[in-house]
Amino acid sequence: MSFFITGTDTGVGKTYVTRLILETLRNAGRDAVGYKPVACGDREDAVVLSAASGGLELDEINPVYLKTPVAPYVAGMLENRTVDPAILIADYYQLAAKHAQVLVEGAGGWEVPLAANYRVSDLAADLKLPVILVAGNKLGALNHIILTVNAIRARGLVCAGIILNQLEDEMDTAMITNKGVVEDLTGVPLLDHLIHGQDFLEVATYLNL
Repeated sequence: MSFFITGTDTGVGKTYVTRLILETLRNAGRDAVGYKPVACGDREDAVVLSAASGGLELDEINPVYLKTPVAPYVAGMLENRTVDPAILIADYYQLAAKHAQVLVEGAGGWEVPLAANYRVSDLAADLKLPVILVAGNKLGALNHIILTVNAIRARGLVCAGIILNQLEDEMDTAMITNKGVVEDLTGVPLLDHLIHGQDFLEVATYLNL
């Protein structure tokens, strides 16, 4: 099954998590590839996903690249370009026709604007994929997680799981307790709590999604 991977915000580790899931699936023999429909500022995330997908062409992984490090809609205005949702959708289906699993990594958070009247949430809804939510584990994460899970459900989509990602080595009380309550607060399974710098995943968790 393919998944849409979103975050509670930018910089929470979506690419890091997507890479780990891809490597885990591929090492287990799954034909899984990544897809970064839109990148802004640089293509480093797409380069990472390309390598984790067995070396797929960068333009296949990332069809739309905007040089300005802002939301895609704003970058498009500044660069006199328009992000065409039809291209993003068509290129996903081309990958999905050739590979068993596609992990689609969104841009920033759930409601980031990609084009006029078209957001990351619209793309996920058009692709009709279950969603994996990545959250940076910190004070305030529970609020962002609950808001995002509710927004995912409001689009008629399933949130298949939450991954808490430690963005630093030190852990405070909020970071320690978040993982114990997030399932009760959302009704969504906690797939993983990744320690800072963790470079492996439990294979069974992701093979059985």
